[in-house]
Amino acid sequence: MSENILDYPIELPHADISPYAAGNTGVPYVTTYDSGEPGLHVLIMAVTHGNELCGAIALDHLFKNNVQPIKGKLTLAFSNIAAYESFDPENPLASRFVEEDMNRTWGLDVLDGDRDTIETRRARELRPIVDQADVLLDLHSMQTMATPLMICGALEKGQEFARAIGTPEYIVSDAGHKEGTRMRDYGGFGDPASSKNALLLEAGQHWEKAAGGIAIDCTLRFLKHHGTIPADFLMEDQLPLPGMQKMIKVTHPITIQSDDFRFAQPYLGFECIEKEGTILGWDGDQEVLTPYDNCYLIMPSRRLKAGKTAVRLGRLID
Repeated sequence: MSENILDYPIELPHADISPYAAGNTGVPYVTTYDSGEPGLHVLIMAVTHGNELCGAIALDHLFKNNVQPIKGKLTLAFSNIAAYESFDPENPLASRFVEEDMNRTWGLDVLDGDRDTIETRRARELRPIVDQADVLLDLHSMQTMATPLMICGALEKGQEFARAIGTPEYIVSDAGHKEGTRMRDYGGFGDPASSKNALLLEAGQHWEKAAGGIAIDCTLRFLKHHGTIPADFLMEDQLPLPGMQKMIKVTHPITIQSDDFRFAQPYLGFECIEKEGTILGWDGDQEVLTPYDNCYLIMPSRRLKAGKTAVRLGRLID
């Protein structure tokens, strides 16, 4: 497989989400359905990154099939609209964000600070919606053709939550990025004392056809797990469960220190490097080595700039 992400064909459609622009919450592109019955407030978030098409496909599918909660509330939201609307299949990487990565803007220092970008303004607009949610599923995709995974955060409650959903095969437990806080880790989601909980799905490569179906399947399973929708709703869109889930705990996020980071090989993700001390790459003149035997590589990046996460290293824990 080529290491050049631009070699991947765009197999997914760019869903038209303009019919959902008005919403019904006072926040553009946010729609909440209230069953009138007691239950959790469940939030599904799409297009936190504008070039990740699967989330928009999943929400569009729910809207078109008239999804309605049978208990609690269900909110369907589109996040970085400006980035999504700028998507150009001739330059698909450019629409990840407009001014900054929106999934690094969810720290209180940013939300309560004076940084003023398209993404911080939209995050502050969405903040009251996210605050209302009891549980969140944030729909994403990846740069490389790697196996889909569920990111559950560093806490035990997140690990248990991912196991309860039952798919995809791999669960990644990590503490996030030094560059900034993800929505998945915001507020009560990242507080061990809070009953709130969140998961982040990486449904596959950004534009591969399978990613749309995986996003739909995981969304349906997430909603059915909470009893938000009937168990037989869109059963035909559900995929077989994996035989057994595998959890990898991230031990070493590799944050790039220089503007000259190179991988030793075109890693895609989930490679298991057998020997401690194996060279993975170079950060300037500094070798990047595996810290232990049987080290897994999680989501190696092609955005190799100082301050970004190059790759996360982890152990298989079950």
